[in-house]
Amino acid sequence: MLKIAIPMQGGHFSAQFGGADRFAIFEVDEQARRIMSLTSATPPAHEQGSFPTWLKEQGCNVVLAGGMGPRAVTMLESFGIQTVVGIPEGAELEALVREFVEGRVVASGESCHDHGFHRCDQHGET
Repeated sequence: MLKIAIPMQGGHFSAQFGGADRFAIFEVDEQARRIMSLTSATPPAHEQGSFPTWLKEQGCNVVLAGGMGPRAVTMLESFGIQTVVGIPEGAELEALVREFVEGRVVASGESCHDHGFHRCDQHGET
């Protein structure tokens, strides 16, 4: 069973990981390629390392995101959480999960393009 986390803001996909006010967490039967459940959860306050640690505690093993600081990517991957970054703004959550499971997700791989929630451009912080 896959547990896929997607950052949201205002009930929609958040292009910036650090700007998420909630995360959609999908449980997916990888064999059947079927979404089994969807929950929405509020993360802790956004401080260095808080989101990756919290997602690990939630049992997530995949994160699909737009922009994300490089330290967050490194931390998630050190927890064994596959991180797909560069998802375009406006992504529809269920469609994004289906595309991922089918191996058709479109992502640029660019981890960070907006430094509003961290200072990776200056000090490598998340």
